[in-house]
Amino acid sequence: MKLCVALDLPDEKDNISLAKSLKECDVWLKVGLRSFIRDGKNIISELKSINNNFKIFLDLKLYDIPNTMADAAESIAGLNVEMFNVHASSGKEAMKMVKDRLKGMKNPPIVLSVTALTSFDDENFKSIYNESIEKKALQFAKDSFESGLGGVVCSVYESLMIKSCTNESFLTLTPGIRPFKNAQKDDQKRVADIETAFKNRCDFIVVGRPIYQAKNPLDAVKKILEILPEK
Repeated sequence: MKLCVALDLPDEKDNISLAKSLKECDVWLKVGLRSFIRDGKNIISELKSINNNFKIFLDLKLYDIPNTMADAAESIAGLNVEMFNVHASSGKEAMKMVKDRLKGMKNPPIVLSVTALTSFDDENFKSIYNESIEKKALQFAKDSFESGLGGVVCSVYESLMIKSCTNESFLTLTPGIRPFKNAQKDDQKRVADIETAFKNRCDFIVVGRPIYQAKNPLDAVKKILEILPEK
């Protein structure tokens, strides 16, 4: 299981400072929509200059017509990131086109699809998708697997089910992880601790606020890495 640290701070300097404090740690870094729009592609090269072994997850959740998504995926592949994501609800045609566009590239990034955002509870999700989270997330995961993607973004509570209907190498990246007791849920509805993530065979856990709001983010990361089970 790998730790992915969310760089979701409101200022580029703060995100860079956080990354510098973690430069000796074996972690992934998540660059999200706000950071990428605000700071541009240079944020990727800045992070790599801190530690070229940092692996970057570009969390932009692409959702558009298939050809536009494939064009965007090709551009993302040139940014030196190791992983990015699309929305599974964009459909199999779009996901297949994204995957096909990356074929033949040297070391193409892993492509994940987003099943159901962890900010949804079942009631709100049904009002949009007319299905339960569990049922629709499973369908989205199957579609993504059949489209050749590397895995999905899902909650901890769908991970085991998704692996059982795809295979063990199909990655699950799970946001909403609260590694320490008494942590706030904030805007996440389906949160979990590390032990639950491990039991559900999650490959990546994403942790943001419990790290960057800690008095000492490096100590927080070290504590997480100490209790992170080998997978």
